Amino acid sequence: MAMDVRDAISRALAWSSEWFNYATSLWLFYQLAIILTLFLAARFAGRRVELLVEDRARQIKGHPGLLRVVIALLRRTDWILFTLFLLAALNLMRPFVWPSHLYLIHVALSLSLAWLFASVLSRMVHNRLVARLLGWLIWTYAALVILGVSDETATLLDSLAIPMGAVRLSALLLLKAVLLLAATVWFAVVIGNYVDERVRISEELTPSIRVLIGKVAKIGLVLVAGAFALSAVGVDLTALTVFSGAIGVGLAFGLQKVVSNFVSGMIILLDKSIKPGDTISLEGTFGWIRELRARFVSVVTRDGREYLIPNEDFITQRVINWSFSDNLVRLDVDFGVSYDADPHKVSELAIEAAISVGRVEADRRPVCWLTGFGDSSLNFVLRFWIHDPQQGLTNVRGKVLLALWDTFKKNGIGIPYPHREIIVRDGAGQKGNWAAR
Repeated sequence: MAMDVRDAISRALAWSSEWFNYATSLWLFYQLAIILTLFLAARFAGRRVELLVEDRARQIKGHPGLLRVVIALLRRTDWILFTLFLLAALNLMRPFVWPSHLYLIHVALSLSLAWLFASVLSRMVHNRLVARLLGWLIWTYAALVILGVSDETATLLDSLAIPMGAVRLSALLLLKAVLLLAATVWFAVVIGNYVDERVRISEELTPSIRVLIGKVAKIGLVLVAGAFALSAVGVDLTALTVFSGAIGVGLAFGLQKVVSNFVSGMIILLDKSIKPGDTISLEGTFGWIRELRARFVSVVTRDGREYLIPNEDFITQRVINWSFSDNLVRLDVDFGVSYDADPHKVSELAIEAAISVGRVEADRRPVCWLTGFGDSSLNFVLRFWIHDPQQGLTNVRGKVLLALWDTFKKNGIGIPYPHREIIVRDGAGQKGNWAAR
């Protein structure tokens, strides 16, 4: 290993000596001037070309992936023009100039092509930080290959190693593992998202089974991708058994709630107790389920708030699922009328008022019952059915109450309100005495 390091250092010194000799030649300055001139010309022309082509590019509809690549190319119009200018300069100067006098231009062309490819390829990653890091890594590797120092760099990185029992952990191995792991996991996530999208549009599966298959596919593909990446770089997975066991014991306590929510999520998907689109009530939260995640359930309320409720709460607490078996829900509205009204007519008018509301089910006729004789009113309960609880309950109750008000007012039926009469009696011995009824 020491001999390999010395050989790499000697080759690097020889390479630097050759570059020093080349740097002292006059043609180096000529090439630098040509490269700088072409770069400035490309920057100047790139802005104008981008403005001309951008409007046409945004007319692409129905192909978001193609539009993303086209926009990425437009944002690098100056580099495309710079590459074309360098290629044209090489073709024009090659018949009249020695190849050694065009070496720097050739290197600049190769590096610009590598940077253009890396930057456009990295745009496929949505995370901006990861995309930039990926682009720089790809371009760095391409630059090492173009400059002819990839072997020396690999030998130097491999010499920076720490022995860990049977495993020799070097900087080169770590770099390969990180890059391959990132690539395989990203590829697994892309495939998992594609499978999830295909399953979600399947009408033959229930919503819960669709979510379950999508999550199992994503998690399984990521685990397989991680194992493949580690095996590909030469890491013995059996050597990680003891280490993973020790870590697992420690994480079992710290991640108890996380594991509980994950297992609860799997149980929810298997028993189909809730599914996306269901209307539920839990601890005063009323809304409809937008999405089932591995750790929580996303519930959107009528006021636009989105509650992220842990999966464990849906297992251990009482949940009202308004649309578990079907979407039909019965609602009650209590009201009272004066004793002068005919209770039979009041029941008929209340049923007609309820039917006049659009969201009330006409197939299941509402009913109205006299429930008691109050202090100042005849008490009734009006019961009706709706089929869309996710549209809200308070609003439909309010519409039914308004319909009752209009109907009773039109038919001369009064709605009483509580009142008290105070009688003050005169007399010396009865001053201050009063009776209320």
